Amino acid sequence: MRTPHSGSTGPGPRRRTILAASAASAFVPLAAGGGRAWGAADTDPYDTLLARAAAQLTGGAFDAGDPDFAAALKVLDTQASAWWRDLDRSAGRSALWADLSPAKDPGNFGQSYTRLRTIATAWATPGTSLSESAEAADALLDALRFLHADAYNTDRPESGNWWFWEIGAPRALMDTCVLLREKVPAADLATYVSTVAKFCPDPDRRTNAPTLAETGANRADKAVIVALRGLVAKDGATLALARDGLSDVRDKGKNSLFTYVTSGDGFYEDGSFVQHGSVAYTGTYGSVLLGSAGALIALLADSEWAVTDPKTSVLYEAVDRTFSPVVFDGLMMDALRGRATSREKAPDHKDGAAAVTNILQLADGAPAAYAERWRALAKGWIRRNKSHPYLGLVGVPAIARAKAVLDDTAVPATDRLTGHFAFADMDRVVHRRPGWALTLSLSSKRIAAYEAGNGENLHGWYTGDGMSYLYDGDDLGQFGDGFWATVDPYRLPGTTVDTRTRADIGSGGGTGTHLPRNAVAGGAVLERAYGAAAMELLADGSTLRARKAWFFLDNAVIALGADITASDGRTIETVVENRNLHADGAPRLTVDGRRQPSHTGWSAPLPGARWAHLDGTGGYVFPDHPAQALRALREERTGTWRAVNTGADTGGSTTPVTRRYLTLWLDHGVSPVASSYAYVLLPGASTAATAAWSLSRPVRVVANNATAQAVEARRHGLVAAHFWQPGSAAGITASGPCTVIARRGGDGISLAVADPGRTGTTVTLELPFPVRKVVRADDTVTVTLGRRAVVTVRVAGSRGHTHTARLR
Repeated sequence: MRTPHSGSTGPGPRRRTILAASAASAFVPLAAGGGRAWGAADTDPYDTLLARAAAQLTGGAFDAGDPDFAAALKVLDTQASAWWRDLDRSAGRSALWADLSPAKDPGNFGQSYTRLRTIATAWATPGTSLSESAEAADALLDALRFLHADAYNTDRPESGNWWFWEIGAPRALMDTCVLLREKVPAADLATYVSTVAKFCPDPDRRTNAPTLAETGANRADKAVIVALRGLVAKDGATLALARDGLSDVRDKGKNSLFTYVTSGDGFYEDGSFVQHGSVAYTGTYGSVLLGSAGALIALLADSEWAVTDPKTSVLYEAVDRTFSPVVFDGLMMDALRGRATSREKAPDHKDGAAAVTNILQLADGAPAAYAERWRALAKGWIRRNKSHPYLGLVGVPAIARAKAVLDDTAVPATDRLTGHFAFADMDRVVHRRPGWALTLSLSSKRIAAYEAGNGENLHGWYTGDGMSYLYDGDDLGQFGDGFWATVDPYRLPGTTVDTRTRADIGSGGGTGTHLPRNAVAGGAVLERAYGAAAMELLADGSTLRARKAWFFLDNAVIALGADITASDGRTIETVVENRNLHADGAPRLTVDGRRQPSHTGWSAPLPGARWAHLDGTGGYVFPDHPAQALRALREERTGTWRAVNTGADTGGSTTPVTRRYLTLWLDHGVSPVASSYAYVLLPGASTAATAAWSLSRPVRVVANNATAQAVEARRHGLVAAHFWQPGSAAGITASGPCTVIARRGGDGISLAVADPGRTGTTVTLELPFPVRKVVRADDTVTVTLGRRAVVTVRVAGSRGHTHTARLR
């Protein structure tokens, strides 16, 4: 869902019938404000902007002989021609397409307008088989009249999914009107504008629930629709309304897209993005907001209606704070895509390409310092993704921007981002190294474990229970190659689960979330390089509870579990790995130096295993090997996208998809009491390096119980712990729950402390080494010097964020 935008309201002509124009994947900048023409005296400002909007949809002038453009034209032409051939043009029709009947259904007319927009785009784009076809133009005009008369008009009340009425249909309808503006009769245009004005009168409120203010991506989308409506109607006041929706002038900026929020929907200062009140949604709704707001800014640029809100810097800063950490070689990380992971036609590389497109679009109108950095970022992402080339995923307008960047020798290609990122306000953790990245999807009473609804994400039960996504630069198809249609949803990597059978979720209308009861989810980050995170698991529909922690170093991630208890008479498992081996993969699995069988269907207990290695992925070390019941399985799984998504416009196909998997899990037995686990992930490590790590144990687990979970890495001079209650571990004594990381080196002591449960007021720590000087400390940190220094941290109100100090 999305939100509008605002700025200052400028003088302008009386509001006319509201225009109905909404931009598709890319569109031109609008103008906002008064009715005085800008530019040459004899130039109609609305016509100028309408032409710009149309060029954004079609790509404007381009070389159709260029192979990249030619390929994009072929994709557009193929899709548009297929829908053109199947278009029902008979007099007695009840729908435009047989598979979208009856047209009165919101999902059906919403998708019908989208298909008409595609045909109109092909009609308006030189080089397609439908370019400037009089027959196609007449049929489009007739189809628009049919949908208006039969399905989408001012006489009908909303029913079903509000989104089709207020965003989906009006956006596609307005785009089509922009493209056909010289063909649509004035009377028809007026009726379409009136219809859109009814269902999307402004960016500020939900039309079917007028007391509900629009936020985030829904507000941005509606602002675009209102702006396009203003252009089609040539109404400056409507353009001003669209612009002002971005900044929420109506409610004095309360829901402005250019303000950092501290709760609810929007951008957070720590880089988090939340939509629907409690869902980590950077990868879809956040990207849509970036795209829609950026497009509107560009559309209105250099006009009377230009966006002049000085706080647009929030949007610019979001590229680096919010998006860059969660894009890996052009893939959008699935932990930030919510229910969209269940969409067959929207895998991670397509949502990643959309984000890259939106960032490059925003760069067109951003200050030079931002634009230069983003173009270098995009160039690196595009160049590294050989699995799903960006130029083959996007349309003509996006190709034009990308080729300008790729061909510009003055723009460097930025290397992969490295560092540790703790997004406390959306319960996500990202650890990035030169060759890989690992993302944790956590949840709490603040951030949903999953969102499902309208037939989407039917098996998302455990996606927020500590699922660990390992991204490898040599396997960019891990989560985008049929993963969600075929993976065992009860065995997601990193999760501890009750093996009970679950019913589908989200099969009804509307969307819903599951907010678990736990408070603790999150952790601390030290020097942007090291991290520690924890989550209390209180399972949904089960007595299962567990205390889970992760510690992130330069080449390793240590995962600990303690106090794993359940009383339902079912087996409890912790999943170490469930790797997608694709359609025919059979990489070697080595356990304690012995090669294991590679045939599908092999399964075996691996009691006492010290380490394992999977070719092409990396190593796994089991420090507590005598007490852990490790098991392994190679299997071939067949599923369908329809089984996980039956949505009206996103539902998957029933075509069987088969993928191979290698699964490693720890069996805690039936109704365990205070069970535990410990394992180490060594992404990218060789077999020899894994064996050596197991023997040398450069990182030692020094606590793993209901009081604390802690590790010590002597080579780094680092200790890290999560305290569940007052106690001591790794030489540190804590007065209450907190996450602590301390690193001691020749340049002094670095300290990071957080309260991911947000339950404390202050926490006091006694450190295991002397401190004689405070080099720097946050204003929330006080230090008592001495042989065993005492540090007091005021954690109240910090929302789980990290407090730091440098000591000597």
